[in-house]
Amino acid sequence: MLLAALWLLALALAVRQATAVLRTPQDERLVDLFSWTGADGPLRLGDSLYEGRHAFTGTPFAGMVLRPLSSAAAQGLGVVWTFGTMLLVAAVGVVAVRALPGPVTRRTTVFAVPVALSLLAVSIPVRNTFHLGQTSVLPVLLVLVGWLLAAERGRTGGVLIGLAAALQPAVVLFLPVLWFTGRRRAALTGGGTFLACSLAAWAVLPDASWAYWVHHVAGTGLGDPADAVANQSLHGALLRAGLHGPLEVVLLLALIVAVASLAVRRAVRYMRDGQLLLAAAVTGCAVVAVSPTAWQHQQLWVLLAVAGRVGRRTGDRLVWPVFVTLVMTLDADALVPKIAAFGALGENAVLLAALLAACVMPFLSRTADTWDRPQPSGPLSRPNLMLELLLIRVGYWAYSYVRGNAPDSRSLAEGHGDQILGLETFLHIDIEHSLNKLAAHTGWLRDFCDFYYTTFHFLVPIALLGWLYVRRAPHYRLARTALSFATLLGLLGFWFYPLAPPRLMPSAGFIDTAHGPQDLSKPDFGALTELSNQYAAMPSLHVGWSLWCAVVVFQMTRNHWLRALGALYPALTTFVVMSTANHYLLDAVGGVLVVTAGFAAARGLAQLRERTRSAPADGTPQSAAEQEQLPEKAQMRGDTGLNGKGTDEKQSAEDSEKSEDSEGAEDGGDAGGGAAAAGAVSGAASGPSSSGPPRSADRTAPARQE
Repeated sequence: MLLAALWLLALALAVRQATAVLRTPQDERLVDLFSWTGADGPLRLGDSLYEGRHAFTGTPFAGMVLRPLSSAAAQGLGVVWTFGTMLLVAAVGVVAVRALPGPVTRRTTVFAVPVALSLLAVSIPVRNTFHLGQTSVLPVLLVLVGWLLAAERGRTGGVLIGLAAALQPAVVLFLPVLWFTGRRRAALTGGGTFLACSLAAWAVLPDASWAYWVHHVAGTGLGDPADAVANQSLHGALLRAGLHGPLEVVLLLALIVAVASLAVRRAVRYMRDGQLLLAAAVTGCAVVAVSPTAWQHQQLWVLLAVAGRVGRRTGDRLVWPVFVTLVMTLDADALVPKIAAFGALGENAVLLAALLAACVMPFLSRTADTWDRPQPSGPLSRPNLMLELLLIRVGYWAYSYVRGNAPDSRSLAEGHGDQILGLETFLHIDIEHSLNKLAAHTGWLRDFCDFYYTTFHFLVPIALLGWLYVRRAPHYRLARTALSFATLLGLLGFWFYPLAPPRLMPSAGFIDTAHGPQDLSKPDFGALTELSNQYAAMPSLHVGWSLWCAVVVFQMTRNHWLRALGALYPALTTFVVMSTANHYLLDAVGGVLVVTAGFAAARGLAQLRERTRSAPADGTPQSAAEQEQLPEKAQMRGDTGLNGKGTDEKQSAEDSEKSEDSEGAEDGGDAGGGAAAAGAVSGAASGPSSSGPPRSADRTAPARQE
């Protein structure tokens, strides 16, 4: 069931991506491709690739390869290009899974492929590639396939990597990694292929080649300005920091040498460790950093860095893949608050991830004790702070996004408002008018309610979450999960039931205590006018979050005064939201319901995890009664072990055999270790694969020197 859902998700994302491209007007889709192949495009203008309004941004070799496309019909070219790109992306996902460190079971592969395809489909580089009609997926695929083939088929792998370098010159950084890992034939072949392709392009397009390699210094300055935020290279970051001229050049060269050297060294180590995909990702991240320009469609290498394992605890393992996934799928606004102090961090988020992967992150070796058996975090341990902050930030962004983009039809929202008012009148609970008039005509009460409404909603829950994290880690998990579920249910309410609050209901007689009378056809709420959806009233998360705080306080303390304050908080919040005409009483009831459902869902999830954690892996019964019956059942079945031996003797014999096998492996094993040799023998015993390159599990031993 899960597997079918994963494949269905991957297929749906692929179809959505292709449909989005093909439904876009022709002058707005595949903009780079059509500008290059159009009537006045550079691919039609002889040797002038880098002149004119739509200058080509690829290498001369890429221009030579793409030139025949200029004679194709635009409509047919768009369809073929879109589906061709989709196939290339799918191939990248499949090859990336094959490059995972072995042993990789068939079940793991079947599950990993749709996950990889889904991640690729939603990533910014792939989406940007589809939109622009770029060729940047092809070099990644060529390198990955060549990477897998380099050990056994050095020339073929080298040719593929050389072709990729001819399309994206910074890819030559992969060649030193091949050389230092003993794949010298592949490295030499790759370098020769790169030179041959570049010289062939120089012979066919001499003026364009001179302009690209000499005048533009390997393409520097082509396309958009290099200091644009979309350029996530070191060069772009230095320009955005205000550095120009000789100082920027000297500093850039020093950084390029440092990053490239360290990345190659790390990639060699991971290559020898059998982590082929991680080695490729580390090198690719360095390529992104040291390239003169690294536009969004060229940043796919960073996403592949999710293959690295970081952290010895189970709770720490998710931090790195979650961070990389968020950076490569969401805009910077979703990751970093719009605060001037964090501006540079948001502008260079992808570059930061690339540098971390290439030079900093302590990825685990396959020989580490915690490689496949991380230390369990346990329900009593404190969650990873970085992961919590990431999820809280993204959760707040999602909250703001849904509030700001939920349906905001005035007629629909006012119609729902009439429904709520009518129901409250029928139930005789329409107390909002009385409370609103009381606050509006009492100066100090109005000021207090307005301040309370805008301040306490976020301040108190965040402070309580922080206190739980520091002082009550076991309870933090349940409380955080309950709040998350409640907020998610609230967002669904905003989306499916837009509701005009009392202050925006025409002729209802309510007074907006904060902003005064409004022209409801064009209301003005200051900075919030454009930032929030004023029709997100059902349910009231002000009341819901305050009730969450009260429940948490009640669970955490036995102090009667603190419990009384906790109970007062949601009651006071309910009074405030109705006094300021921001919510109806039924909105408050909705807030209570979503928080109740949130706690129920959190407890159900916790119980499910506990049952999963306590369930025996081998089906051994857990109850005391069943444990007492084990000897009797064994005697009734005649379970006396092999050859009449008892279970203790059988276990002793097995331990003796394992000890002998271990000694034999130590005597006859190579420097790669017994585990590596066992993996290689296992791969050889099962026979070669029917097609394609061998898995990375078969290459854990050092490559033969050539």
